[in-house]
Amino acid sequence: MTTEALTRIWPAAGLRVRAGDLELRWIDDTLLVELAELAGRGVHAESTMPFAFPWTRGSATQVAHRVLDYQWRNRSALGPDRLVLELGVLWNGRPVGIQGASGSDWSVLREVETGSWLGREFQGRGIGARMRAMILHLFFEGLDAENVTSAAYLDNPASNAVSRKTGYEQDGIVRVAREGQAAMQHRYRMTRERWAAVREANAALVGAPIEMSGVAPVAEHLRSDRA
Repeated sequence: MTTEALTRIWPAAGLRVRAGDLELRWIDDTLLVELAELAGRGVHAESTMPFAFPWTRGSATQVAHRVLDYQWRNRSALGPDRLVLELGVLWNGRPVGIQGASGSDWSVLREVETGSWLGREFQGRGIGARMRAMILHLFFEGLDAENVTSAAYLDNPASNAVSRKTGYEQDGIVRVAREGQAAMQHRYRMTRERWAAVREANAALVGAPIEMSGVAPVAEHLRSDRA
């Protein structure tokens, strides 16, 4: 099946968000294998765990398998009741990580929570904040979101810094289980009103005009009872 044929049936396959040398796009199987192998080479230091589910523990093959499993299981979950949108991040054409967003009852709440990861070899280059700003642009400007939330463990300074840099407001602290122990998370929220105040700063953060393609069919799909 060609990309064009797939996009006619499943509009998200044609979704693209670009800003200069950075692109977010639908994860086809070719890109997925590259991203799974990237994750297998490492996402964070062994002594840390930035994720609620420790999918990054284990051998390179085990980690890669989990990336494939998660993406294949959630690829079709894009509708008005449950929305899971996972986009590959490419920097100068090279796969560097994944930026996602998910939420329930989209047609009622119009709210998602973002989640992401970058391969360790691409961290510390400012990519994390740029790709977060780009998905905020997609959801607020392209898909008419009302709220976008995020969370980060207190011991994950990089993720907390990304949320602050992109203009989220802090939305409390919650106590959650992580690898069998209690851990604390900062919660963050970006409202539509807040976005209106900070979007110019996010555009400057990205460093280039943000261009979106394939968004209108996805928005229509999310409104459809058939989704």
